[in-house]
Order: sequence, then C-alpha cells, then structure tokens
Amino acid sequence: MALAPGILNAVGLSGAAALLRSDPVLNHNFLVSLVDTSSALNTALSIGMSALSDIALGGFSECSGLEMTMKTEDYKEGGDNGGLRRFAGRVEWTNITLKKGLGSGTALWDWHYGFAIGKGSRRDGLIVLLDARHVPSAAWMFTRGLPVKYSGPAMNATQNSVAIEALEIAHEGVFQLPFVGLAGGAVSAGVSAAISF
Repeated sequence: MALAPGILNAVGLSGAAALLRSDPVLNHNFLVSLVDTSSALNTALSIGMSALSDIALGGFSECSGLEMTMKTEDYKEGGDNGGLRRFAGRVEWTNITLKKGLGSGTALWDWHYGFAIGKGSRRDGLIVLLDARHVPSAAWMFTRGLPVKYSGPAMNATQNSVAIEALEIAHEGVFQLPFVGLAGGAVSAGVSAAISF
C-alpha cells in the first residue's frame, strides 16, 4: 500500500503503523435484523424497527450457517484417460441458525408458528459483524428466509446454564455486501491520527 509521505508525516510513526495494520475482526460482536418483505407497508415498518429488532429480540448469542457450496459437473473427455474436466454447477446454501437466551418475548416462536397455522410471511435478514469500536466490518444479507426449525431450551436440573432457544432459517441466497469494512478502516485511521497528536 503506497501512502503519500505527507499523510505518513501527519499521523506520525504509530499512526502510520495503524494505517497499514489490518487485524482480523473478532466474531463475538454482531447484529441480526429480520425484515418482513411481504408488502410495502410491512417492509417500511420492519426497516424502521430493524435498528431496535436485535435489542427487542434480546440479542443473539450465536449465528452460524453463512456457507455457500458450489457443486461441480465432471466431464470425462474422450481421448484423455488421465483425467477429467470439472465445470461449475449449482450453488447451494446451508441454513442459518440463530441462537439466543430465552427471554420474556416469543418473537422467534411466533414467526415459526405463523407458518404452522398458515399465516406466516417470509423475511429477509441482515447480519452485520462489528469491530471493537462497534463499527460495521462485514455484512451479509439473506433473502426470503423461511423458519424451518424452532428449538426450545434443553432443561436440566443438575446444571445452571442459560436457557437457549434456536431458530433455523432456510433461505434463497446469502450475499456479502461490498465495501462495508471501508468505513471501519476510515474510522480507525481517524482515531489513530487523533491519538498520536
């Protein structure tokens, strides 16, 4: 990364090192928002509440399933007995699993049970990974989420662990949003420059 000498002089040696350093982001600081996209009114209401939804649902303690696998199509070419050609095939996504401590609300159960009684609606979702300063570092969006499995807490009288509920969501694709981490880098550079003066 080539930086102008004026910038390096302005931020000082420690600030220049901070500009060039890119530590991995820790995985414990994230937000999950579910947006009802069944109608324009529901979408507007969901977007308005999406900033509060993670807090209102109690916050998730675990999010897994951000995976994409591409199948390959193998072709045995005539005359080439020593190998085969491989071509890209269909892409498959795994289900996303959200886990959280059981609280007084029933939002996850209600969403899943809505489909059981024929009144459910699919939701899009946004998963945002935050850095140590709570600035978005990466973000993924899934489309047309469908709650396929709800798991209530496992109860055991011999333990004193937190009661955890889980929701597994099938969807029609996960997409990583580009340029989300750039804001974190700009904030980091500004904070480092301010500290070094």
